[in-house]
Amino acid sequence: MDFSIRKAGVEDARAIVFIKVESWRTTYGGIVPDAYLAAMDAESQVKGWQESLQSSEVIALVAEDAAGMFGFVCGGKTREEIGGYDAELYAIYLLKDRQRRGAGRQLACTLAEALRGRGFKSMVVWVLEENRPAVAFYKGLGAVQVSQKRIEIGGADLSDVCLGWASVQSLSSS
Repeated sequence: MDFSIRKAGVEDARAIVFIKVESWRTTYGGIVPDAYLAAMDAESQVKGWQESLQSSEVIALVAEDAAGMFGFVCGGKTREEIGGYDAELYAIYLLKDRQRRGAGRQLACTLAEALRGRGFKSMVVWVLEENRPAVAFYKGLGAVQVSQKRIEIGGADLSDVCLGWASVQSLSSS
């Protein structure tokens, strides 16, 4: 698959939200309640993403091909203390028809390289344990489980696992 990765800008917020909502609906069916997925409102998320994309604290990258944007990744400083890890992959989503073609790996590795460039040493990501393909994806990139917690989404009690890389350098060279 021929695609490129570039830094996301504020003008990308609407497309990023579309990708996120579509990805949630195709990925989390059977895990997150259907009513929650159906009620997801992309429009209400655009302003928050515009603000995040203006922040110098967040690194956001998009993947696009001749048809347009189909995936994104974002990350930065950890949002909660996790055993000495200093950076976090906040979100990575690709439209279903573009998954399993190398773009997710390239987005994660490019984010790791950008984090390393900002002086970060290690990285974590939180992922729903029942999202087995995502857990396998991160473990395939060398992540190991470092923590776990219970979270609630749409009334469902779910297990959220934290996977980590002790060195972002190992991921950025994958």
